[in-house]
Amino acid sequence: MRDAVGSFVGWPSDLIFPDAETPTRPTHKVGKGISRRIESVASQKEVPGRKLKSAAKDIPTTSGTKSQIMMRLEKMVDESDIMHGAIRSIDFDEGVFGAAPFEIIAKEDMQQLFEHDELGIAVIHTYIWYMYVTLMRGTKLCNRFNFIAASRINAMLITKNPTSVKNDLVDRFMAAGDNTTPSLYFLPFNSGNGGHWVLVAMDLSRLIVYYLDSLSGDWSKYPSMKKTVDAAIIKFRLKKNYRNRKDITWVRVQCPQQNNSVDCGFFVLRFMRDIIALNRIDIPKLYFEEYKSYSRAHLDEMKDELCQFIVDQRII
Repeated sequence: MRDAVGSFVGWPSDLIFPDAETPTRPTHKVGKGISRRIESVASQKEVPGRKLKSAAKDIPTTSGTKSQIMMRLEKMVDESDIMHGAIRSIDFDEGVFGAAPFEIIAKEDMQQLFEHDELGIAVIHTYIWYMYVTLMRGTKLCNRFNFIAASRINAMLITKNPTSVKNDLVDRFMAAGDNTTPSLYFLPFNSGNGGHWVLVAMDLSRLIVYYLDSLSGDWSKYPSMKKTVDAAIIKFRLKKNYRNRKDITWVRVQCPQQNNSVDCGFFVLRFMRDIIALNRIDIPKLYFEEYKSYSRAHLDEMKDELCQFIVDQRII
């Protein structure tokens, strides 16, 4: 060893991470969770939405290839007990879903990111948490955008107990205030059994429901979902004693379309990200001029954001 001091030693380039420390990776058991109480990177004095608009323009140029941060996280996962069946329990901020739920991250969830596979609820929820912490917390955007947990409202649960699902929706509406000013409730809706993801965005003040589907079709594909959402909105208005009754208007947004069978979850996340980035409550029927289509680079950008967030939060 002494003879090697001062000499040049070759090292694989993919194992070099400049200006970054590998965080300590504690093992967390189910139920204990990881406390998340970091400050938002967005200054509370910033004009809401300004930082989001600039962040949305940073599209990577290495489409389809793994970035340095993804390779770093993949290496961390490979070296952790997750590869041998361990899991991580993550505590979300109470403001994310109107409660303080937790999510379980396992090997399969990480592989969805690394292999660009169909996304499950765990990844959907974790990216929503990323958007809340990084883009919304500490700003007025928390009063304009709300999230509904996909684990509480989906096709499978509606089939089993539609009344319970309806009441969960009403409780979520009630938890966010009077809803007399324009705001959006984002519901990432899954057709069940690892099926297709669509986005349902509800404006309770104007009784408008936006439907965004990266495949052709509209809400008629999920009649029980529409019936449950409508019933929840009506029940909420009755509980709040709102008298200006009118019909609920559903709007099918002509949003970007996927060209494969796995991207629907990524598209739903990107829809929410762009709506928040533009700070828009009204969603144009022809979608936003800034985002008429999504390239693979747009989706890779989100994966890199989430990988960096997972590393920063020391989830692995």
